[in-house]
Amino acid sequence: MERFIIAITRTCGSGATTVSKMLADEYGIDLYDRKLLRLASEDSGINEALFGKADEKVKKTLLYHASRKVYNGELIPPESDDFASDNNLFNYQAKVLKELANQESYIVIGRGADYILRDNPNMISVFLTADLETRITHEMERMCCDRKEATKYIHKMDKFRSEYYTYHTGKKWKDTENYDLTLNTAKLGYDKCVELIKNYVSYRTEK
Repeated sequence: MERFIIAITRTCGSGATTVSKMLADEYGIDLYDRKLLRLASEDSGINEALFGKADEKVKKTLLYHASRKVYNGELIPPESDDFASDNNLFNYQAKVLKELANQESYIVIGRGADYILRDNPNMISVFLTADLETRITHEMERMCCDRKEATKYIHKMDKFRSEYYTYHTGKKWKDTENYDLTLNTAKLGYDKCVELIKNYVSYRTEK
């Protein structure tokens, strides 16, 4: 089988991390989420903590409300005052994802990876979601919190992910035309989602 990348986009509480880990175990390949920050730090020379802080900072600002910076592959040079800007941190994550795609098969969660790798013929983009009630229950169990807190967290994260995606890609986060597969984890279950994704990967890479 040729190299492939599975780019997972997801709603909060849909169990995408579980599905992604199951896929990674099935294939014996790496799963990149937070680990991508370390690789981008090593590539750029920018302190890894800045990548983590940028992740948290943009969730609390109006950055994505006010403007749009669609990714075009450009890197800001080290001598620039904007070298460690949020946009350049995203650009370095994108650079790492592209380089990894030439070396190995992997799974990546979020990061606008489906857009960054859109020209790769063996990139499979998947959107995972579930009904709100299922997602609330999932987050209540995961965070050991009450219904109100879980609901608030889900709405906050979904809003951030939607704005982050549109800001960097120029596209709508929940638009099914952006993805090869859109799966409901509550209706299908995790095992069936993994099976369907694997079947589609085989179809795409072996035809």
